[in-house]
Amino acid sequence: MSTVARPQSPRLALHCLSAALLAALALAGCQSTGSPAEKQAEGAPASAPVDAAANVQSPAMPAAVAPAVAEQYAPPSATAKPMADALERVQVTGSRVAPAPMRRSDARAKLAAVPQGLVAPAPAPPPPPAFYQQAANTEKYAAREDNPVQRASEQPLSTFSIDVDTGSYANVRRMLNDGIRPPADAVRAEEFINYFDYGHPAPASRAVPFKVSTELAPAPWNAQRQLLMIGIKGYEVPKQNLPPANLVFLIDTSGSMNSPDKLPLLKSAFSMLARQLRPQDRISIVVYAGSAGLVLPPTAGDRQQEILDALERLQAGGSTNGGDGIRLAYATARQGFIKDGVNRVILATDGDFNVGTVGTDALETLVADQRKTGIALTTLGFGAGNYNDELSEKLADVGDGNHAYIDTLQEARKVLVQEMGSTLMTIARDVKIQIEFNPAQVAEYRLIGYENRLLKREDFANDKVDAGDIGAGHEVTALYEITPVGSKANRLPPLRYAQAAPAAAGNGGEIANLKLRYKRPGEDRSQLIETAVLRSGARAAASDSLRMAASVAAFADALRGGSQYDGWGWAQILSAARGVKSADPSGQRAEFVRLVERAKTQIGELKPTADVAISQ
Repeated sequence: MSTVARPQSPRLALHCLSAALLAALALAGCQSTGSPAEKQAEGAPASAPVDAAANVQSPAMPAAVAPAVAEQYAPPSATAKPMADALERVQVTGSRVAPAPMRRSDARAKLAAVPQGLVAPAPAPPPPPAFYQQAANTEKYAAREDNPVQRASEQPLSTFSIDVDTGSYANVRRMLNDGIRPPADAVRAEEFINYFDYGHPAPASRAVPFKVSTELAPAPWNAQRQLLMIGIKGYEVPKQNLPPANLVFLIDTSGSMNSPDKLPLLKSAFSMLARQLRPQDRISIVVYAGSAGLVLPPTAGDRQQEILDALERLQAGGSTNGGDGIRLAYATARQGFIKDGVNRVILATDGDFNVGTVGTDALETLVADQRKTGIALTTLGFGAGNYNDELSEKLADVGDGNHAYIDTLQEARKVLVQEMGSTLMTIARDVKIQIEFNPAQVAEYRLIGYENRLLKREDFANDKVDAGDIGAGHEVTALYEITPVGSKANRLPPLRYAQAAPAAAGNGGEIANLKLRYKRPGEDRSQLIETAVLRSGARAAASDSLRMAASVAAFADALRGGSQYDGWGWAQILSAARGVKSADPSGQRAEFVRLVERAKTQIGELKPTADVAISQ
C-alpha cells in the first residue's frame, strides 16, 4: 500500500495539494476510451512513478519477482531497453486499476497535514465510462473442412490428439440465444460432443490415470452404418485432495473489454474461483492493456478479501498488448512455482490483441516455449463482436491447457467451480489415439470432428510431438461413423482396379484395434494402452449415452449446413434428443433440447436468415 508523507511547511503543503488536484483532473479527463488525455498517458515514459490510468501509486513489485522479470525482458537492442526497464519495475500503466478506498484514519491524517484555509472541496467523482461499442463484427474463426470418408483398405489408420475444449459449444449457444446464426467455422463437433457427460466408466485405481471404453451400435440416421464411440475417463480427485495451486490470473483490461459480457462477467467468474481457494494455494493477478502490470503479487488463497478487492478494482481502457501480458504472467508464475503442484496461467480475454506481439505464430511460439517450464495455459473467452476464437483456442492447444468460453455465470460456475479439478490438474499429457480398422470388416469410416487435431501416423509413437492433455475427472469422447463390409450404404463409388480386401488372419472378429499413448506428468516417455474392438461386442441398439452423443454430433452438422447425416433434419435431431431418458442432474441435456428447438425455429429447414455472424 502506498503511503502519504506529511508536509513540513505551508509552501510544501500547497505544492502537494496542487499536484494532487492536477492528478485528479487528469484522471477525470482520461475516463473516456480513446481520449487525447488517455493517448498522452499511454505514450508517456513507462518510468513514470504514478499509474497513468488510475492516478494511484502502482503496487510495488515483490523482490522475488524482479529477477525473473529482468531476465525475461533482457533487452535485445537499445531501442527495446525503455520497455524492458518499465516491465522490470512492473508498473501498472494503462491497466485501468481503480484506487483502493482510503481508510478514514488515513483521510483524517491527510487533511490534518494541510494548513487551514487551503482545503479545497473534493472534486466530484468522474462518471463511469460508457460501455465499449464495437463498430463492426470482427470475430475470428479458423477455417476448416469436415473430415472426409476414408476407405479402410486404402487408409486403415486414423490418428489424432484428444481434445477437452468446450468453448465452441458455449460460444454458439451465446449466438443462438442472441438470435444470430453462427458461422460454420465457429462450430467444432468435438467440442459440442465433449461439452456433455456420458457416464464413461472411471479407472479402478490411479495406477493408470484413466480408463478407455468403447461402444458399437447402429447409427440412428442409417441402420446400414454403425457408430463407434470411444470414451476416456480420468480418475477423480476431490477438491480437498488437489495439490497446491500456483495460479496467475492474466486479465485483459483493454478498452474492448468494457462491456457487460466481458470485464464485469470476468470479475464475477474469477471471484467464484477465488472463493474455492485454500491456504496452500497462491493467486497472482496480472493485467494488460496499453502495457502490462502486476496488480496482485502471489497471495495465499485464504486471503480472499484481498483477492476479491483486487478483482473489483479492475477497470477497462486502452489498447491491447497481450504479448507483454503473457510474458509477465509467465515470469510471475515461475517465481511462485510450486514443485509437484498445479502451476497455471489463466488468460481471460476477448482475444483482441492489437499492439505489441500480435501475430498468431509469434504468440504460439512464445507460449510453446513457456510450457517447457511446467506452467500450463488455460484460455477463457468472453464477449461478442470482436471475439478471437482462433487465437484463444490455439494458445490453449500449444500451452498444454484447455479453452472454454464464458457466456453466463452458470457457465463460469461449471468451468471454474464444478470442474475445477479437471480444469486445473493435469493427470496425463500428450494423449494420442490411433485406430487401425480391419479392412475385412470395415469398408469405410469417418472421424466426426477433431479436424484441427489430426496427426500423421508416425506422430503417434513420436514422444516429441505435442498432443492434448487430460485433467482429473475429465471425459473425452470421440465418434466414428463406420460402413461395414457388405453394407449397401457405401458413400464412395467402387474403384475399377481395386482388389477385394483379404480376410484378416486370426482377427476376423475384430472391427478395429485401438491404441492410446500418454505421458504421466513430469515424464518424457509415453505409455501404451491397446484394446481390440470386437464385432461380437456390437449392440442391437445404441445406449442413451451414444444416442445423446449422436444427437449432439448431428446438431453440429446441421449448424454447419447439414451434409453428413443422410437427411436427418431438425425434427429428427430434436426427437432423438428428447428421447434420451437418462438422469440429467445438471440440466445440460434439457438445455440442449431447448437450444435445438431455438435453432429449428430460427434457422428452419433450408431457410436462410439475414442475421448471420461473420467468420474472418
